[in-house]
Amino acid sequence: SPFVERVQVVMRTDGRPLDANLELWQGPDNTPYKMRIYVEDGMARTFSAVIETPRDEQNTISIRNTAQLEFPLVAGVVSEDIRGGPPLGDRLVSERPNTSQGGALRTYPFNPNVESVQILLTTDGRPLNARIELLQGPNNIKQVMEVYTEDGMERPFYAVVETPGTGNVVRVVNTASMEFPMTAAVEAFEI
Repeated sequence: SPFVERVQVVMRTDGRPLDANLELWQGPDNTPYKMRIYVEDGMARTFSAVIETPRDEQNTISIRNTAQLEFPLVAGVVSEDIRGGPPLGDRLVSERPNTSQGGALRTYPFNPNVESVQILLTTDGRPLNARIELLQGPNNIKQVMEVYTEDGMERPFYAVVETPGTGNVVRVVNTASMEFPMTAAVEAFEI
């Protein structure tokens, strides 16, 4: 419906890897939002993101399982009863968001009692290119999200990442060039 302003996308597997591409299609030839998702165990770490669909236009969410045939996934898209979701306007989830220039890397470690983490990436209206990784232990990547959005203010990236176990670190990389800074707010969602 053109009246839906945001949707929540949830994907999981039965304990196998999750490898998928997610796109927001707006009209016949416009893809303003793209994401590539990899999760090592789609049951322990369900993927959950909120996608903004502004401007009263016909929008379509495309989810493509890019894993092998032996690794099916279950996906759902809902527009009501969204769990969490990016705040409206200029408010961020964190009181102190970090600004990262293009090419910058920031890490956010979390205590073992943190069950899930919320991540909000925005820009000042410029394109947003980022790579978000969940690590558990040194260089042990459990989840990766590569994000592109043509306008990081109108369509910010927001996701809730489950962090079971100990030694969880969220690593956020601004993969854009120096001219495209982004603001990152990463904090505990459920403790």
